[in-house]
Amino acid sequence: MPEAIYDSFVTDGCGENAMTPLHSVEIEPARTVLVTGFGPFPGAPFNPTPAVVEALVRLRRPGLATVKRIGHVFRTSYAAVEAELPALIEKHRPQVVLMFGLAARTPHIRIETSARNARSALFPDASGARPGRRGIEPGGPSRRRGRAPFTPLVVMLRRLGLQTAPSRDAGRYLCNFAYWQGLAGGTPLVLFVHVPKIAAVRRPASGRKAGKHRPLTHNDLVRAGEAVLRMLVAASRR
Repeated sequence: MPEAIYDSFVTDGCGENAMTPLHSVEIEPARTVLVTGFGPFPGAPFNPTPAVVEALVRLRRPGLATVKRIGHVFRTSYAAVEAELPALIEKHRPQVVLMFGLAARTPHIRIETSARNARSALFPDASGARPGRRGIEPGGPSRRRGRAPFTPLVVMLRRLGLQTAPSRDAGRYLCNFAYWQGLAGGTPLVLFVHVPKIAAVRRPASGRKAGKHRPLTHNDLVRAGEAVLRMLVAASRR
């Protein structure tokens, strides 16, 4: 899959004929959110995160009317993340960065609380490159912890019937590398969410909540992404 960059736009969420007198509305300050995903990589020819990113960028909701969403899908390579993520943050100055990655061996959603100053040379990226050193930032801290409301996020997603757990280990591949770079970028709120493998072909919703007996679907991931996006935007306004 070639690298994809989705257009950014501000949705009004209400339709062109929806008019409300200004004196009856408390205008929320505008927010910019960068939403990112990854393309395929060795061992994972299908990555569900680009479709989640696109869906979140295109959502039309009244509660997101003042939220400008920029979507970006990285080629799964260290060089792409290292060059493009700082450039995106510099260009758009987001108040929130919401990152998604695939954790194919985990059957649930993972809310990552920190990134480690570590990467593995065992697994090549999509370009075939392997890190030349194990650490990401020589002399840097062993771990960077985010400032997102991790526990409320996990509780909220579980209440929506979505299998979710907090995680202190984002791995030693591109997801951890991107999270480390994001946390170092100066954006107030940065969060990485690992999602499980889903079927490449989207199936109609079954009407049952996601649980131990039903794997998560694309629709579940979009529901989770929207809920996380809303909570992060709310947290950024406090």
